[in-house]
Amino acid sequence: MPPKPPRKGGAAAKGQRASPDRGTGGTSPPAAARLEFGETDFVALCDTLRVSDTVRANAWKTYEKVSSADGTLVGYSEKKKDMWGICIFIAAVDLDEMTFTFTELLKSIGMRVCTCFQLLREMDVNMDTISTKVDSNVSRLNKKYDVLSALYHKFERTCALIYMIQASSQTSAELSLPLVLKTSWITFLLAKGKVLQMEDDLVISFQLLLCVLDYFIKLSPPSMLKEPYKSHVSAMSVNGSTRAPRRGQSRSTRTSKQTDTDTKVIEVLCKEYGCNLDEVKNVYFTSFIPFLNSVGIVTSNGLPEVEDLSKQYEELYLKNKDIDARLFLDNDETLQRNHIECLQLERTPRKNNPDEELNLILPQTPVRAAMNTIQQLMMILNSASDKPSDNLLSYFNNCTVNPKEGILARVENLGNIFKEKFAEAVGQGCAEIGSQRYKLGVRLYYRVMESMLKSEEERLSVHNFSKLLNNNIFHTSLLACAVEVVMATYGRNASQSDGTSTETDLSFPWILNVLDLKAFDFYKVIESFIKAEPSLTREMIKHLERCEHRIMESLAWQSDSSLFDLIKQSKEREGQVDQPEPTCTLNFPLQHNHTAADLYLSPVRSPKKKGSIASLNPTPIIDAQPVLAPQTQKPQKSTSLSLFYKKVYRLAYLRLNTLCLRLLFDHPELEHLIWTLFQHTLQNEYELMKDRHLDQIMMCSMYGICKVKNVDLRFKIIVTAYKELTNTNQETFKRVLIREGQYDSIIVFYNLVFMQKLKTNILQYASNRPPTLSPIPHIPRSPYKFSNSPLRVPAGNNIYISPLKSPYKFSEGMLSPTKMTPRSRILVSIGESFGVSTSEKFQKINQMVGSSDHQLKRSAEVSTAPKPLKRLRFDIEGQDEADGSKHLPGESKFQQKLAEMTSTRTRMQKQKLNDGTDTSATEEK
Repeated sequence: MPPKPPRKGGAAAKGQRASPDRGTGGTSPPAAARLEFGETDFVALCDTLRVSDTVRANAWKTYEKVSSADGTLVGYSEKKKDMWGICIFIAAVDLDEMTFTFTELLKSIGMRVCTCFQLLREMDVNMDTISTKVDSNVSRLNKKYDVLSALYHKFERTCALIYMIQASSQTSAELSLPLVLKTSWITFLLAKGKVLQMEDDLVISFQLLLCVLDYFIKLSPPSMLKEPYKSHVSAMSVNGSTRAPRRGQSRSTRTSKQTDTDTKVIEVLCKEYGCNLDEVKNVYFTSFIPFLNSVGIVTSNGLPEVEDLSKQYEELYLKNKDIDARLFLDNDETLQRNHIECLQLERTPRKNNPDEELNLILPQTPVRAAMNTIQQLMMILNSASDKPSDNLLSYFNNCTVNPKEGILARVENLGNIFKEKFAEAVGQGCAEIGSQRYKLGVRLYYRVMESMLKSEEERLSVHNFSKLLNNNIFHTSLLACAVEVVMATYGRNASQSDGTSTETDLSFPWILNVLDLKAFDFYKVIESFIKAEPSLTREMIKHLERCEHRIMESLAWQSDSSLFDLIKQSKEREGQVDQPEPTCTLNFPLQHNHTAADLYLSPVRSPKKKGSIASLNPTPIIDAQPVLAPQTQKPQKSTSLSLFYKKVYRLAYLRLNTLCLRLLFDHPELEHLIWTLFQHTLQNEYELMKDRHLDQIMMCSMYGICKVKNVDLRFKIIVTAYKELTNTNQETFKRVLIREGQYDSIIVFYNLVFMQKLKTNILQYASNRPPTLSPIPHIPRSPYKFSNSPLRVPAGNNIYISPLKSPYKFSEGMLSPTKMTPRSRILVSIGESFGVSTSEKFQKINQMVGSSDHQLKRSAEVSTAPKPLKRLRFDIEGQDEADGSKHLPGESKFQQKLAEMTSTRTRMQKQKLNDGTDTSATEEK
């Protein structure tokens, strides 16, 4: 029972009334009526936050549950007030009774925002402690804080480059730098809140910040500004656009008369921070100017009245009940990051050797990383067209039915839908921004389509692609993939320090819903898309791979998916009890020559119509691979289904293996049993996957086998380890479909659904005659990734070459690395300027190569077919490096190798994507 405070506390509290609820305008009942719950300090905290009796009761119940858990919240047991505050927050969100803002909560318990998020994660010890509703709310707050924090630090650094720190004698005493900064920041916060519905969009938010800075630079006297802004503002005065007349004009007159001089400031800002000028102008005219015209800004001393702006922002802040971002101006303790996080946010690589020259490498702040990622995409698409090229038109003309008109109509129609949905998600003033991003996607769509057709032409020696190019689902999928690449590039979040994906309102699978595309159909194009566009950045390849994984995990298993029809067709062929993919192939490499054309145009072949198959390929779809399966007369299955199941099995085992290494290292023999049950369920009880997640079946399989084998492994331990895996969501184990419309935790799902369906099978593992074990899938390196490990140079003595790691810094159109690996005593980056020190490094490396007598040994089992790219090979257009031809006299061995590597880099990428998984062939040394 919670301790009851003494009556005198109640009497004292009786006369105190909580301040009115800002959301409803109501008042809370006297404190004396609420003394049934908690200690006196708890009651006082509830009074401060103006919470209802229901919230108090639920908060205290949560506190008792968490505080009684063994071994949880180490270090917080003495900080009851912190835990009370978090419990009140949890209860208020669950009950939709938020009578306080998130900042008020932090202030009332004296806690930093990052500490609060960390404590919430630690309190989530049981599956029912924190609901998915609270998870979602916290995730939204976390993303908003990350964006605001990143933007404020960028704002501070940018203003330091714009404004003079010391006030000039020509500057009005009433116009101080702190006032300008305060007014600018609050104007930005108000604009962001009114313009953007999706406030975690880092890119549009930063573009809007540049518009605000441009606005205030023009309002500032030249004496306050540094160059080049001072010159541009002075030029505006010379050209007649002085500050006094501008203040005398109405806003509509002032903003409608944009001269070439007026755009100089925004051009400088865009160039300085790597922003696309057209995009920022779009934000300026379609969003920022309408905002200025709508808020009724009152000026004072040439600047908008800060108190009026602050009052309007206050209304937004209280309505959203989240973070008061004005406190960044005061360096408020609640909004400060922890020291370690600050170091990680703005870390700069250090020199390994103090004698080396200092190469200034700019820290990769979230904003800079986002801008650089966009610039990489722009470099790919700058030369592309948003119309079909002559080569594409030639392919169209070769078709039996020319697809040109249908393709153009589809692109236009889907563009209108995309623009409308983008505006609904981001903000009505952002429709043109959505249109710009869609056009970039269309450029990539045509570019990849042409590359795909060229590859198909080389592969099949045919020119008529009428069936493929008139396939609506193929085109919609290809366009969706191209637009998704653009959206993911722009959707980089402030918390993405490693380039991984972070959920936003526009995150995948948003594009599928917009274009009314099924996930299983979208899946078919991903691998071919990546192979057809070798210029995709590492981050984008990882993103598309993650999209593919999400489809295999859950999206393809939704009840309206065509996947289930394909499985049923496969099992019902000629009355056979068939398998989507035979288990005998699991331990063979995932090797195939299928392209998007095969996957979209090859249905299940009927045995009665053996000669008819809707495929482009005049030869069998699967090339001769005797190691995979014996040749039989059995009718061929759906290519797309077979390949899908192969990939699902490998993903499933990889995740299971990772979890077993964490939980069952003392019982390694159980992994194979768990995998057998897991694989059996996916193959024979696939209906259990409908509207569920692959990991739910995995965790239930693990729990079931451990149960019958008398290994003590509770679900609580399983989900705790599962949360630590990459790309996991707590909703996976907190909200599982039980029956139509009913959801509960994974424990309930196991007891009511999984165990009931598989009880007989599970019990067999406890008998003397357990089921035959399923083969362990062959786990190749991902065909989409490039090696993270440095590659050793043949004939080199401890010399390795490592791919440059993103993000990049753009300097005069050239890529140069801002992060360099491996960390070594001699580090050379190809592409950097060659100084004296760099020359000395080359000489040292040449000496290392020249002094090495080490020769690579040939494998005892040399295959006639070399396996390229398992290790780095240095050859020019097929000639072995030992030939020595095409080398300039006087070149060192290392220089020769570098030249060869550079000339073959693109071909190597393509080869690696096409191969990447074959381990049966021995490489050519």
